[in-house]
Amino acid sequence: MQKNAFYLTTTLPYVNAEPHIGFALEIVHADIAARYHKLREDEVFLNTGTDEHGIKIYRRALEEGKDTQEYVDEYAGKFRALKDKLNLYPDLHFIRTTDSHHKEAAQEFWRRCLKKGDIYKKNYQIKYCVGCELEKTDSELEGGRCPIHQNLEIELISEENYFFRWSKYQKELLLLYKRQPDLVVPDFRFNEIKKFVETGLEDFSISRLKKKMPWGVSVPDDEEHVMFVWFDALINYISTLGWPEDEVNFTKFWGTVEHPNGIQMAGKDQIRQQAAMWQAMLMSAGLPPSKQILIHGFVNVGGQKMSKSLGNVIDPIAIVDEYGADALRYYLARHIHPFEDSDFTMEKFKEAYNANLANGLGNLVARIMKLSEQYLPEPVIIPHVSEGPAAVQSESYLNWYREALEKFNMQVAADQIWDLIQTLDEQITLNKPFEIAKRDLNEGRGIIADLVGDLHLLAYMLSPFMPQSSESIIDAVHTNKKPKNLFPRKE
Repeated sequence: MQKNAFYLTTTLPYVNAEPHIGFALEIVHADIAARYHKLREDEVFLNTGTDEHGIKIYRRALEEGKDTQEYVDEYAGKFRALKDKLNLYPDLHFIRTTDSHHKEAAQEFWRRCLKKGDIYKKNYQIKYCVGCELEKTDSELEGGRCPIHQNLEIELISEENYFFRWSKYQKELLLLYKRQPDLVVPDFRFNEIKKFVETGLEDFSISRLKKKMPWGVSVPDDEEHVMFVWFDALINYISTLGWPEDEVNFTKFWGTVEHPNGIQMAGKDQIRQQAAMWQAMLMSAGLPPSKQILIHGFVNVGGQKMSKSLGNVIDPIAIVDEYGADALRYYLARHIHPFEDSDFTMEKFKEAYNANLANGLGNLVARIMKLSEQYLPEPVIIPHVSEGPAAVQSESYLNWYREALEKFNMQVAADQIWDLIQTLDEQITLNKPFEIAKRDLNEGRGIIADLVGDLHLLAYMLSPFMPQSSESIIDAVHTNKKPKNLFPRKE
């Protein structure tokens, strides 16, 4: 396979709350994609981190009686800990918007947009949702409140701010959408942003008065203002690559205007920022657009949106502590839709764990390796997967799996893995290789060796999804020893 540069970034979660299952979904899906491209021998750059500026973070620190930097350091540490807890990509890049290099990059980005004539000052009054950190029109409100943050009152802001000439880029954005027909996935999300841009764009505020909100990146040459949180945070996608100093790394991973390479993953509440605001900002700064923007749905709990007030926020760390990282990674990949809203309950999770991990994958590994240990005198020699699967019947599974992951459909790829697990289980039950081995040892050994080869292929396919389990299975195949119980049944 050709070695290519693969760049993928998550959004940066606000550090105003503990990590929850919604962000775990995003980072695990991104991690699966990165690990798959590493299997393809691509050069991979996976980015995540924390968004640490903005008024709601400043207020939260005040509420807790903490220095703001101390507050964001504490919460950034909790998100950074997800790397080990969720067994994320070893070379994962973790950026903080309070990093000195990021702040310098944000200021350079501002200067380029200013030089282009796209930044100006004016007095204004808006309705503003602190939860979204976005201006809201009356048509976007329900009962006078933001539909996403019903617990927060809309605030009226009246002051002199810097603005970005978003309205200038309507035609260029629509041309970009035609030029890159797969810019936003899935299609129905792409249609949403197209309709939004077609109705016309209004310039948006990109600064706040420092005396009202001191926690932010200083506007270049104007110490009275700090940058608006979105204008600062979005720039992390390129500052993490060393932009603007490291042109080689930036061009390799973010790409060029003719061949964009940057891929973003974000929730459905951020499509405007990702697919319209950020793209216009890049145009203004004279930089390449994104290659693709992957939009996922929300994780609801028992049919309701997660909410602290409802007490239904799911803690991914608690699940990992009890069931292991691979169990949660499996569930997020196979049972949460990659692009639409999905429901999560601990009852559904436990049911899937016992049925598909304890009784499914774990049982199959034990059955095959017990046969191998008993009847094969030495480990099976496994060819490299790129040379073809051990058994012909597995080839279609591998092809479908690769096709799904190329489209970032983790659910379909995981289904292919579990279809293979079911097929191998059925083969053992139907063919009874242990009985064949008793009648004809050589014939039995041949069948068992094929099963071990298929198990190795299964481990290869599992590696982006469940890296620890994959390693355990591969080690068992190479040593010809049945591993310890991978997934003990939970009552």
